[in-house]
Amino acid sequence: MLFRKPLAFSNAVATTFSGIETAPLGEIRLLQEARLRRQMDYLAERSVFYRRRFAEWGISPGSIRSVEDLATIPFTYKQDLRDSLAAAPPLGEHLAAPIEDVVQIQASSGTTGSPSYVGLTENDVLAWQEMTARALFACGMRPGDTVLHGFSMSKGFVGGIPIFQAIQYLGARDVPIGADGGVDRLLIAARDLRPRCIVGTPNFLLFLAEAAPDIIGMEAAELGVERLIVGGEPGGGIPAIREAIEARWNATCCELMGGTDLGCTYWAETDSHLGMYMVGPEHILVELIDPENGAVLRWEEGQTGELVYTALGREASPVLRFRSGDHVRVTATTSPDGRTAPAIRCFGRTDDMLIVRGVNLFPSAIQHIVASMPETNGVMRIVADFAGHTTQENLKVLVERSGGRPAEQDGELKREVETRIRNALAVKADVRIVPADFFEKPGARKVSLTLREMPAIPNPSASR
Repeated sequence: MLFRKPLAFSNAVATTFSGIETAPLGEIRLLQEARLRRQMDYLAERSVFYRRRFAEWGISPGSIRSVEDLATIPFTYKQDLRDSLAAAPPLGEHLAAPIEDVVQIQASSGTTGSPSYVGLTENDVLAWQEMTARALFACGMRPGDTVLHGFSMSKGFVGGIPIFQAIQYLGARDVPIGADGGVDRLLIAARDLRPRCIVGTPNFLLFLAEAAPDIIGMEAAELGVERLIVGGEPGGGIPAIREAIEARWNATCCELMGGTDLGCTYWAETDSHLGMYMVGPEHILVELIDPENGAVLRWEEGQTGELVYTALGREASPVLRFRSGDHVRVTATTSPDGRTAPAIRCFGRTDDMLIVRGVNLFPSAIQHIVASMPETNGVMRIVADFAGHTTQENLKVLVERSGGRPAEQDGELKREVETRIRNALAVKADVRIVPADFFEKPGARKVSLTLREMPAIPNPSASR
């Protein structure tokens, strides 16, 4: 594998898991384009899905020779893959390897219906492990570490078995309890085994820390954890939430990101905290586009756009110009440790975006405001009780007051939250304050910041 470092290296001096993470951009581009040409030929030969689309588009796969040529190819959308799965179950018309060669099947969360299933050959599994090991290493995990697994281990989600496989591939030892195992078992394992790292969703790891004194009689900060590696939902990139997690655990928090259709994780934060860097450029070619018109954008610091992915070398379930729905800001194009890929922060997903009186709004923007207010519990939900994603009404927001704060002060807090939302986001909100711990605590499921109907509030007088 080109640019691959051996696993036997000094942890004291190594800053990347693979040499490709610091390779010159020109070398990476040559490698990507060589693999792109092979992948186009592979799709034309093996993928019923893309062979038909090439014919419909009037595109000859052999005409795609460079990264710039990709712009002539229409996008692949998530719905296209759902239709493909329905047309040829179990793995769809875009399965490009014999089913006999598929050794692993992963599933998306299926938040909009039935999960989307993704097949992996042995080579695909190895590519996922390599990329995810790079991401975990960037976030501070090292060979020999004991790692407590706080992502869900069930339902075929990529935070489960694929993370477990990558931890072993990196040379660390995983304690695979998972969020499904429950808060008690995770905290007891943390007390007994003293892991150096914990992986999980940010809201769940914050909840673990809050529960530690009651369950094991210790503060999370006393457990000696040094690294918290989070992903799977908004929060890790929100300063107030990150600061709360780090304070509770007395540990460094780093964020990673990926997706079932391309890999497990392939963006990861480093100790520079400049953003999440792409760690798998020879496996995934990423473009930044204008979400409104689809035009390709330059990777420049401060630029915002949507990520589009093309698999390179993928055998089963490959995708071409796949619109991820992830909206990001480019936060850096250089790195103190010599990384040559760009860094990003994700601030929302297309599926989550609401349009409030003509203003595009991501729920994570509201979460950022609420989490920075000590008068609240840092917990909020948007109530989108309208058809679709557009409303001409004020945005309904439920906010937990902080523990111990009297309900008599809810009117003042309501006005303060509404003012901050209006000033920061140019959106009028109708805020309702609810008691601390009103919402279900985080667990194995990802936290959804949007509700589609107003929940029953048992004591209205306590939430004026």
